[in-house]
Amino acid sequence: MKKVLALVLALALVFALAACGGSKAADNTVTIGVFEPASGDNGAGGKQETLGVQYANSVQPTVEIGGKTYNVVVKYVDNESSNDKAPSAAAELVSAGSSIILGSYGSGVSIAGGPTFEAAGIPAVGITCTNPAVTEGNGYYFRICFLDPFQGTVLANYAFSELGVTKAYCLNKLGDDYSGGLVKYFIEAFEGLGGECVHEEFPDGNSDFTSYVANAKAAGCGVFFSPVSTEAAQLIIDQVVAQGATFPLLAGDTWDSNVILQAAKGKDVNITVTTFYPEGADADFDSSIKAWINGNSTNLANNGGDDTVAAVTAMGYDAYFFALAALQKAGSTDPAKVMETIWSTEINGVTGPIALDQTNGDAIRNTAFVKQADTATGTWIALDPVTIN
Repeated sequence: MKKVLALVLALALVFALAACGGSKAADNTVTIGVFEPASGDNGAGGKQETLGVQYANSVQPTVEIGGKTYNVVVKYVDNESSNDKAPSAAAELVSAGSSIILGSYGSGVSIAGGPTFEAAGIPAVGITCTNPAVTEGNGYYFRICFLDPFQGTVLANYAFSELGVTKAYCLNKLGDDYSGGLVKYFIEAFEGLGGECVHEEFPDGNSDFTSYVANAKAAGCGVFFSPVSTEAAQLIIDQVVAQGATFPLLAGDTWDSNVILQAAKGKDVNITVTTFYPEGADADFDSSIKAWINGNSTNLANNGGDDTVAAVTAMGYDAYFFALAALQKAGSTDPAKVMETIWSTEINGVTGPIALDQTNGDAIRNTAFVKQADTATGTWIALDPVTIN
């Protein structure tokens, strides 16, 4: 009921703004809305994803649209990692006169905020929200990342074929669209290969993972798969070490963070993740953004205290330039015009070529990068990427 009420209030604001013409930006500016968490469970990841957009805006703060130069105003709103608060955060971006929206880190908030963007007629482009439900049934939501059915299949094949595991422990947060969805697709693929899964869920607010790690050990599982937030991941890592568990930890893109590297450094633990971009893939981008991060104490803090390049940051960078390309292709700042051309917008980003399929507006991607934590140095080791045709 709380979610329904929040959505009703947000939609009422959208319609009120539409009735009075919304908030009109200055004639020489175009507004790109950024719908990301800066707090809550996914705050750390949201800040890193936002850094990519901020850096891209510093690289190119203007854009030529219809033969006219526009200053790009980026409006940032914290959705607080909350599905309940997502609609009102989305409505704030509508009221700011956004021509296009970027975000969010976290599929749940993207799904919750999507109807607000749809009602306002403003296209939204997901950066790393991988659950299929983000775009399914919403003609105004697009995305530039791969999807969880693909990522789950990659992870299941890695566990079964590369690690030689036949029994996997799977743990997700109850009610969380991202971790629950990815675990679901992993189980389907792993069992399809002939493996067996032990599946559990933990409630919101849980901070003790002792019993879950113990259950995985008692069941004789060969891998512990838990694609949860970095906050929960740190606690899981500590418990695996404390209980002397020897099974590898496997996760999706949320664990691709220096927060994980810092939590694992110096500990006897094996961590492998799938992700969107490996540091070193584009040397010029890496060196430039590292200098930018190190040149500002706030940027450094928002990146977790060091200059490790997170894949979500690279994706945020590409999302900004995808938005600029859509605006240029439309030749207008009018969201309705952008909607007409966004389906055929393409760019060559630092994370690879980006184009959308014509069914749901999802990115056409079939490659995932695989990284393993070097716990001695606190860095990622890039393994062979996986492509599924």
